[in-house]
Amino acid sequence: MPLRVIAGSAKSRKLKSVPGDTTRPVTDRVKEALFNILANDVYDSRWWDLFGGTGAIGIEALSRGAEFVRFSDLNRLPVEIIKTNLETTGLNQKAEVRRGDAFTMLATQPDQQFDYLYIAPPQYKELWLKALQLADGNPNWFSAVAWVIVQIHPAEYKEIELKHFEKFDERKYGSTLLIFYEKTATPEANTF
Repeated sequence: MPLRVIAGSAKSRKLKSVPGDTTRPVTDRVKEALFNILANDVYDSRWWDLFGGTGAIGIEALSRGAEFVRFSDLNRLPVEIIKTNLETTGLNQKAEVRRGDAFTMLATQPDQQFDYLYIAPPQYKELWLKALQLADGNPNWFSAVAWVIVQIHPAEYKEIELKHFEKFDERKYGSTLLIFYEKTATPEANTF
């Protein structure tokens, strides 16, 4: 099944895939379920698609009215594919694509705030845990109502102690598990 945009301004546009098995493309079923959960909250939101891959999640968010998406990926080929997919969908004006290490980026001084962080790294390497811990340790990347959404294989999941986020939901779709964390109220000011 080819990758495509499900709804919004770029509905039915086909997306290029990254050849090989370095990325884990999200199925239409999971993507549809995710955006049904988020519903109208996507409109005017700001996203960071951390392990961008093909860019399918961030592009879907833009197509459905997100204000801005930052895509990041360590490898050159996914970065080029994301740029191509943004051109194809006509959504490149609302996006930024960065090539670099996700963990290094999360550890740096925030340059803006995001409402959603989407973490869907290569499987079975516990990269999602490291990314989630780094996000939790640098909460000024995120707005007061931010969510972190993790996409992993159910076998990868483990409980994790967090300071600034708490798990509030999880949904399983076959071999995909979506875990939802929301930012908790903290006494310090949200500045960057």
